[in-house]
Amino acid sequence: MTTTTSDTKHALPPVDHLRFHRTHAHLAPTFGNDKFALRAEAFARFFGTPTFLGAQTLIVVVWICLNLLGVAHFDLYPFILLNLAFSLQAAYAAPLILLAQTRQAARDKAQSEADALHRESLAVANSERQAQAAQNTAQLLELLEQNTRLTEMTKALTERIESLTSEMHQHLVRKDPPNA
Repeated sequence: MTTTTSDTKHALPPVDHLRFHRTHAHLAPTFGNDKFALRAEAFARFFGTPTFLGAQTLIVVVWICLNLLGVAHFDLYPFILLNLAFSLQAAYAAPLILLAQTRQAARDKAQSEADALHRESLAVANSERQAQAAQNTAQLLELLEQNTRLTEMTKALTERIESLTSEMHQHLVRKDPPNA
């Protein structure tokens, strides 16, 4: 952003709106920054989606239908293998979800601290602007009083000049014309 005046050019630095959040940037990825961490986070986020729930329901329905209708008999009625699959899924899903919640809480706390710093910065800037406005108001009142005094003095001087002009005019008019 550049502002130009008639005398000089001033280049204002760009405002970094995220300056209070940069100190907490390391908390952005839930599980870290490496490839495994990014995939683990994506997997943890996928658990709560309608796509995951629909796909899991479809797999369970197909699994049960295949075993009950006699197409395949790899897991008979008590569905022990299906139960084992759900237990295995829960064993991995629960820690990922808990880790995601813990890291999200840390990110929320860091975000809250950054927002508090930003609000404090705004409050300080607002106080400075109010102090500057009060100072400007006091200066304007002083200038207004000086202007009023000068106006009164000008009026008094104008009246005095008119009075002296009138006296001079009367003095000059009363004089007898010179005899020639």
